[in-house]
Amino acid sequence: MLDTTILQTLISSTNGEALTLTSTLTIIISAIMLGVVISIAYIQTNKKNGYSSNFPITLIMLPVIIAIIILLVGNNIATAFSLGGAFSIIRFRSAPGDPKDIAYVFFTLAVGLTCGMGFIGYAVLFTIILCGLMIILDLTKFGASKDKAMQLKITVPEDLNYEDAFEEILSNYTNSWRIQNIRTRDFGALFELTYKVSLKPDSNQKKFLDDLRCRNGNLNISLTLSGFEEKVYG
Repeated sequence: MLDTTILQTLISSTNGEALTLTSTLTIIISAIMLGVVISIAYIQTNKKNGYSSNFPITLIMLPVIIAIIILLVGNNIATAFSLGGAFSIIRFRSAPGDPKDIAYVFFTLAVGLTCGMGFIGYAVLFTIILCGLMIILDLTKFGASKDKAMQLKITVPEDLNYEDAFEEILSNYTNSWRIQNIRTRDFGALFELTYKVSLKPDSNQKKFLDDLRCRNGNLNISLTLSGFEEKVYG
C-alpha cells in the first residue's frame, strides 16, 4: 500500500503548512523523472538538426528548480511565478536559441510549476501528451520547408564589379535570391554583400561555395541557416 500522504500529494495542491518530507521528495523525484522524459523527447526530435550537449541537461534541471521554488514560497503563487521567471531568463540571456528550444524551456517551466503545486498527475498527463505531439510533428516533418532558405554573405574586393559578378552562379544553384544589404569593410577596401537565397533541393553546397570563391578572389564567404551560427569559408 502506498503511503496516504503520497496519494494525497498526487491529487491535491501543496500546502506550505502541511508540507512533509515524503511529499517534498515525491514532488522533487517526479520533477526529475518528467524532466528526463522531456529531455529524451528533445534529443529524439533534434537528432538531424543537432543541439548543444548541455541543453538536454538543462531540461532535466529546470522542472526541479521551479518545483523547489514553488515549495519554498508555499501558497504565494505570484511570488513563485516571479522567481521562476527570474531563473528562466538566464537561458535567454545566453546565445539566442532555436524557437523549438524556447518552446521546450517553457514546457519544462510549466511542468515544474505543476509539480511544485502538487498536481503531479496532471504534470504526467501534460508531459505525455506534449512529448508525444512533438515526436509526431517531427516524424511527419510538419511545417518543414522544401526549400533551403539561407543567408549568404560574400566579401569582395573594391575593384570587383559585384552587381553582375554572382548572378549566373546564384541562378544555377538557387530557386530565388535577393540582395539584402551592402556595406564596406576595412576602410572601403572590401565590400560585404548579404543575400537571402533559397537553394535548390539538389544543390551541392560545397560546389556552390567553390564557384563563388573563384569569383570573389577567395575572400570570406559565410552561409547561415536560421537559428544557427555563421559557417565561414575562406
